[in-house]
Amino acid sequence: MATYRITVIPGDGIGHEVMAEALKVLKAVEGGLSGPRFSFQEFPAGAKCCQETGTDLPDATLDACKAADAILFGAAGLPAVRLPDGTEIRPQIKLRKVLDLYAGVRPIKRYAGIPPVLAGDPPIDYVIMRENTEGLFASEAGGARVGDYVAVDNLVLTRPGTERIVRWAFRLAQQRRGAPSDGAHRVTCVDKANIFQSMAFFRQIFYEVARDFPGIQAEHAYVDAMTMYMVQRPLRYDVMVSENMFGDIISDLGAGTVGGLGVAPSGDIGDTYGLFQPSHGTAPDIAGRGIANPIAQILSARMMLEWLAETKRDPQCAQAAQAIERAVEKTLIDRRNHTADIGGTARTAAVGDAVATAIQKGK
Repeated sequence: MATYRITVIPGDGIGHEVMAEALKVLKAVEGGLSGPRFSFQEFPAGAKCCQETGTDLPDATLDACKAADAILFGAAGLPAVRLPDGTEIRPQIKLRKVLDLYAGVRPIKRYAGIPPVLAGDPPIDYVIMRENTEGLFASEAGGARVGDYVAVDNLVLTRPGTERIVRWAFRLAQQRRGAPSDGAHRVTCVDKANIFQSMAFFRQIFYEVARDFPGIQAEHAYVDAMTMYMVQRPLRYDVMVSENMFGDIISDLGAGTVGGLGVAPSGDIGDTYGLFQPSHGTAPDIAGRGIANPIAQILSARMMLEWLAETKRDPQCAQAAQAIERAVEKTLIDRRNHTADIGGTARTAAVGDAVATAIQKGK
């Protein structure tokens, strides 16, 4: 039976609170007779770490990330802690670049029990593939400002970087059940190719890669129009693929249609490393109050197990991921387990307890 080394980085704000519940759930999975085993080691990163040590990503933390089988990340950064250029502390962005975590995997799924946001309570279920290392984020820490008159950030796209994220999107569509509306295996390129040469280049490469996947429908949409389509006809979509900044924006919109960032997990994945974290931030306004929603962090742990199942060829991890998914579904059906962000009064720890209990009962 395999034991996986997990580097745990709670970060700042509510990161510590939601991480505690994810670890609680993973330990419930571990308690099964045939469940995978974990060795958790916690390391610092983020705004508080920077205040205490002078760096937001210590060398020991980075080394631990490289040595681990997977990385479970909470949330990092605080609005009041700024770099000299006025931007926030962002170790998660550094990790994407240093570890080449180019694939931002953002599932957007509507769980039964959560109060509907869109009319008709549609069973939304699609994935946004966000390119993580290029695009407008390539200017991170590299933009230019001239006094109070000029500021410039560059959008950078490369053929290799675009090809690999697009190819990932098509491979993912092959594995999924298809769009909820018609069952079609479909990949949608989200861009602004009518205005920007970089986006026209992205779309060109998208259709070049699509030729290698004749069984998958390939289509495109402008990002501004997509923000409308995601609200009007979300069941049409199966997998979307986009440049970094556009992917960042539509991911939050997608989360808003299924209940909010508190139920939105994500994975930052490369060819060697995998980091899994909730899509939400540190929420300093509610930190320490015990009311944060831990579901996104718990579902990020589920994504971690799915990735370990695939990369380590371990069916026990796949079974554990399925157990967490079933437990979350069961937990969210009962509105007594809803935190304030989705209309309830449940405490953070109580939600984690409910998911862990559901796992134990499901064995």
